[in-house]
Parts: sequence; structure tokens; C-alpha cells
Amino acid sequence: MTNRNEKVANQIKELAAQFLGRENNRTSLITVMSCTTSPDLKRATIFITVLPTAKEHDALEFAKRKRSELREFLKKSMPIKIIPFLDVAIDQGEKNRQKIDELLRNG
Repeated sequence: MTNRNEKVANQIKELAAQFLGRENNRTSLITVMSCTTSPDLKRATIFITVLPTAKEHDALEFAKRKRSELREFLKKSMPIKIIPFLDVAIDQGEKNRQKIDELLRNG
């Protein structure tokens, strides 16, 4: 990823965390873990984790429903010409890390 892509991805990550923290209905904790952008900056994927994990599906649906509002928030908050189209996904890497930690503790 180029330096510009990293800066845009980090800014999207920070702003998405603010937006989801403000819009969340407080039944679950949604944490924005990372963001990746396509090389042309036309698409971005926001990776989240959810606690409790039983609410993961509901939280993911909530975040996907709020994508257009999040994009409008980014338009107002970011100084770039074209805001990427957004997707939201569960951060599987973090889930795998937690599982490995658990296995090592119980090991």
C-alpha cells in the first residue's frame, strides 16, 4: 500500500470508529480494527470486531445499513475529492488471534 493509501485508510478507520461509536445502540461494543483501500482509492473495507460475539451478525447488519450515512460523514470530514465506496466485514484475523491465545492458555 502506498503512503497516500495508508493515510486515507487510517483516516477512514478513525472516522468510522467515531461514527459507529456515536450511532451504536449500545447493545454491543463495535471496535474498528483496520481499514484497507483499493490501489485506486475507489473502494475501502472496514474491519470490525464485536463484543459479545453473539451479537456479531446484528452489529454487522447495523454497520452495513449505516454505510451511506458513514460515507456522508466522511465527505464532510475528509479533505479528499472522491470518497471510496465502503464495505464492512468482521475481522477474522483478530478472531484467529484470540483463538490461538485461548489455546495457548489452556494448552
